[in-house]
Amino acid sequence: MLTHFFVTGTDARVGKTIVTRALLQAMAAQGKCALGYKPVATGSQELADGIRNKDAVTLQNSSSISYPFDKITPLALLDEDMFVSDIPDNIFEIMTAGLKFMCEGGDAVVIEGCDGWRTLITPQRFYSDWVRQLNIPVILVVGIQEGCVSHALLSAQAIIADGLPLAGWVANRINPCLSHYQETIDVIGRNIPAPLLGEIPYLPRAESRDMAKYIDLSLLHINNEQSA
Repeated sequence: MLTHFFVTGTDARVGKTIVTRALLQAMAAQGKCALGYKPVATGSQELADGIRNKDAVTLQNSSSISYPFDKITPLALLDEDMFVSDIPDNIFEIMTAGLKFMCEGGDAVVIEGCDGWRTLITPQRFYSDWVRQLNIPVILVVGIQEGCVSHALLSAQAIIADGLPLAGWVANRINPCLSHYQETIDVIGRNIPAPLLGEIPYLPRAESRDMAKYIDLSLLHINNEQSA
């Protein structure tokens, strides 16, 4: 059975790409053909061979099959922030078509979102509306830093209130100097009704490392039917 997951975060720059890489590598280690998909990417660059996005290229390099960039990311935006004026009206149809293509080629697809859970993608629609439409299980990335407990619990509550399965959460240590690290993990773990799938330590150049060892896929919690 093909599985797919949506990776969201408590905010921008909390490590969604690195966690997505870790999930892909862990799935590949179990013999699955695992593919990364980032439908919309911000902060892209215009290069000689076209528009490219650093995070999307990381997913491309982390996948079992190296699909062309435009299959990994159908919409790559140059602006660092996402403005709804840059998004075509049929963005959900574009995203779904891209996901269906990826699903045809692999056993598992890990989708990386943009910023946090309630990201506006059109004047009236949130990115999370697309995830709800397809009933995709969600994995929450928590960047462990000051103030992250509130962000983590609010994000988890919003995902669950949207009727989606919260398959698990991952702690990413983005501030190596944070005191009370373990206490922070424990507090979040006691208050999020989903398993802690792993802890990513503070690592330089994590996008080029083997990250599979930091994720325990056996803990993934799935109880809803998926559609794509």
